[in-house]
Amino acid sequence: MPTITTDDGVKLYCEDTGAGTPIVFVHEFAGDSRSWEPQVRHFSRRWRCITYNARGYPPSDVPQDAERYSQERVREDLRCVLEGLGLADAHIVGLSMGAFATLHFGMRYCAQGAAPRARSLTLAGCGTGAHPALYAKFQQEARALADSIEREGMAHFAATYGHGPARVQLRDKDPRGFAEFVRQLAGHSATGSAHTMRGYQARRPCLYDLTDEMARIAVPVLVMTGDEDEPCLEPSLLIKRTLPTAGLAMLPRSGHPINLEEPALFNRLLEDFLHQVESGRSTVRDAASRPSIWGPGGKP
Repeated sequence: MPTITTDDGVKLYCEDTGAGTPIVFVHEFAGDSRSWEPQVRHFSRRWRCITYNARGYPPSDVPQDAERYSQERVREDLRCVLEGLGLADAHIVGLSMGAFATLHFGMRYCAQGAAPRARSLTLAGCGTGAHPALYAKFQQEARALADSIEREGMAHFAATYGHGPARVQLRDKDPRGFAEFVRQLAGHSATGSAHTMRGYQARRPCLYDLTDEMARIAVPVLVMTGDEDEPCLEPSLLIKRTLPTAGLAMLPRSGHPINLEEPALFNRLLEDFLHQVESGRSTVRDAASRPSIWGPGGKP
């Protein structure tokens, strides 16, 4: 089984498909490496596609100590995947939890004045719980979800959390794909999922406190969100307004797992963006067109 060993000794399951410029896909909390199958099938025809399971997601190791799950650790796991495969850089594509990891990777390893470790960053469905009005509540709910996972198990979690208000869009568009998503989620490790929810999700810093760090990212960025993924709409605008290298794409009538809901549109938007980056045509926003990062309403 192909694995990458992190610098704290955790083995991460990894798949490497195709040849060419590398793209590393970083999965969401409710997914795993299999969630990127519509992208791997498309992009591996011309690109090298790398997917991996985060710590806590078998067949990756499941550390038993919740303290071994954190925003910083997940960021460094992404670095370890690149280094384990001998990659100086890659296009990094993250969804939700994976988008947070991708963004933090960019802040740490793609800042102005340093040799970037990524060719580009794609942040899809990034921002759940990040708005200041929701941040404390999100932390509390994440801890409660971790308790529920440990008490009720993953089948109950998949039947409840898996049917949330930003996931019913997938159910309505693609019942067969939704059933597969729920089945895979139900098969996740309860220990790993609870530790990820409690150690990573409930403790990740608020994006609205990181605007100075975000603004220093020097590589091209694509932000994508579904227009019915309410928790991610305002944070996506914040990221777009903060990063002069960022573009924003909003997918209509779509919820959270947009790569599964609208794979053809997601792939086209991502492929257009990657071609712009590779051809040197991805531009920085003109300073004359930059609004306040807080929008017309001012700082919340």
